[in-house]
Amino acid sequence: MTANPIHSNSRALSPKSPKSPKSTKVSTRAKDSSGVWLLRSDQAGGQAARYQVLLNSPVVVELRQLLLCWYAVHGRSLPWRQTRDPYAIWVSEIMLQQTQVKTVIPYYERWLAQFPTIAALAAANQQQVLKIWQGLGYYARARNLHQAAQQLMQQGGQFPTSLEAVLTLPGIGRTTAGGILSAAFNQPTPILDGNVKRVLARLLALETPPNRATSLLWQASELLLDLDNPRDFNQALMDLGATLCTPKQPACLLCPWNQYCHAYHTNMQNELPVSETRTAIPHKQIGVAVIWNGQSQILIDRRRQDGLLGGLWEFPGGKLEANETIQACIRREILEELGIEIEVGDHLITIDHAYSHFHVTLNVYHCRHVSGEPQPLECDEVRWVDLDELDQFPFPKANVTIIEALQQFKQVGG
Repeated sequence: MTANPIHSNSRALSPKSPKSPKSTKVSTRAKDSSGVWLLRSDQAGGQAARYQVLLNSPVVVELRQLLLCWYAVHGRSLPWRQTRDPYAIWVSEIMLQQTQVKTVIPYYERWLAQFPTIAALAAANQQQVLKIWQGLGYYARARNLHQAAQQLMQQGGQFPTSLEAVLTLPGIGRTTAGGILSAAFNQPTPILDGNVKRVLARLLALETPPNRATSLLWQASELLLDLDNPRDFNQALMDLGATLCTPKQPACLLCPWNQYCHAYHTNMQNELPVSETRTAIPHKQIGVAVIWNGQSQILIDRRRQDGLLGGLWEFPGGKLEANETIQACIRREILEELGIEIEVGDHLITIDHAYSHFHVTLNVYHCRHVSGEPQPLECDEVRWVDLDELDQFPFPKANVTIIEALQQFKQVGG
């Protein structure tokens, strides 16, 4: 196969000092490579034309060099960048999906202390895995890590080195696979996470929401990738989006790519990327029961594996129906879910909590078990536990707040 000339890693072009932003078309007097690219792209019109001009221009080579020079000075020092262990890098990539770096770091360190190898993770039970993950959210990520580790142990216990093999693992898509393979093995696999989408959307002045132009953006990411140093290039591209090319108020004057950025040169950096049309986020009222028995134990249930928060424990309850009081909702839900009769007592706490696609308000009440043997009719397991035992189980974040309220209730003599 003939090498793609656009992937030449020649360093013939040297970095240029940034230009000032322009709110109109680039001057026809522009003579350097950046000006020529911007001018030709502007005349051609449209994001596809801008991409085609970039494809055939020497700008690609200089963009790589500028970004790597910037990264050598300004790259973030992160714990998973201090290792070449594909397992540790894999864990970090999964945790970083939809979660900020500052939140991930302590979870990453605790995870590796508990499960230092693929074998250790595979040997753990799911409840141990979910407990370590508790509070990080998007719990399917933890379940997929656990399942993938068990799959790898059946295949020899080594993390694969081919893109095709990595993509067969649960919870790993193209971006995550590219991040792992480039960071662990320095393989030339492109990435396209949220930060990278934003950087490229501004570079090309993308006229549509990034999620509607993923094919073009993947091509751009692959085109720009430095084949000599894909590890640092991909990490630099993510850092550029995370630290300078941020969603709001991007620091364009400090950006190593500002002289080539169409959004910057047309003063559109604050309007791009184009946002998706947002629909109203539903808000659900939930009745939640803290059910006590005669031995001062509390009833908890474990959610089914499929669906939101699968495998986690919770205090039972459900959605409020039209023209229904919270107390009536709780009694109905407990009968439907567990097959028992309860008496609803005093209010304990109200909790507002946001998920990615909906909001909930949890209305939590003390309840007394009246009759019936609890059955897991709509869950995987039910269990009576002491208040002091609750910390041993993995709960969703909002339910952890309920536990804290119960502990305070006990301290004041409840």
